[in-house]
Formats: sequence, C-alpha cells, structure tokens
Amino acid sequence: MVVSLTLSSDLNELEALLEWFNRYQPPLFPLEEWLKLELALAEGFTNAVRHAHRDRPKETPIRVELSLTQTMIELRIWDQGQGFDLMTHLQQLPAQIAVDAEGGRGLRLLATIVDELSYRPSETGGNCLTLRKRVAHLAH
Repeated sequence: MVVSLTLSSDLNELEALLEWFNRYQPPLFPLEEWLKLELALAEGFTNAVRHAHRDRPKETPIRVELSLTQTMIELRIWDQGQGFDLMTHLQQLPAQIAVDAEGGRGLRLLATIVDELSYRPSETGGNCLTLRKRVAHLAH
C-alpha cells in the first residue's frame, strides 16, 4: 500500500500530517515502534519547513509518502530546498550532542530510529528524505 499527502511549508500542518499518518497504523504493529516512526516523520517534516524551506513561501509544497509492505515501512518527504550531504553531515556530528547545541539532535535521532536513512536530489527537483524501517511481518 502506498499513500501520499501534500502539505504547505507551515509547522501548523504537523497535526494534520500526524493524523493522516496514524490512519495507516497496522493493527498488530507494536505501538512503541509506531510512535518512534511518528517522531521520525515529525522530525523530517519540521526539518523541511525550518531548514529546506526557510527562505521560501509557506505555499511551497512538501509531499509525504507512506509505503507499507509485508517487511518494510517507508516514509519519503520531498522538499524544494537546496539540499546537503546528509551522510557527511551525520559523520561530522559529535558522538554526544549538547542539549544547547544549534542543531544535529534531530538528524542523530532519525538515524537511531530507522534502519535506512537517505537524503538525495529528486528527479523532479528538490530533495527526498527517505526513512526505512524493516519489520518482521506486517499485517495490514
């Protein structure tokens, strides 16, 4: 199953995003793991608004896609920002990020929640953040 949603670049859209996401929670999937994915989705969306789209109008779209298979949950978040090298940035972050640090905590969090994390230019312009979580067996 693949579903998608397009939102404006506005943090007020976060509630609608999470309501949409939670409609698709598989009945037998552990709640704790789903909440971690919800947190990752919220972090990815807020990063797109705050960083990728910081100089763009609120009308700039952010598209989110959720894909559920028997063995994988995948989230994709498309933005229209400049992009950056996520893996290099993650490698340059200190092992311990101070509470009052300017940034980096969210990216480190994403890397610990999901099994695969990437941020690449999209064929249609902009960038795509991909978050993948492998699951033993997903009934939907």
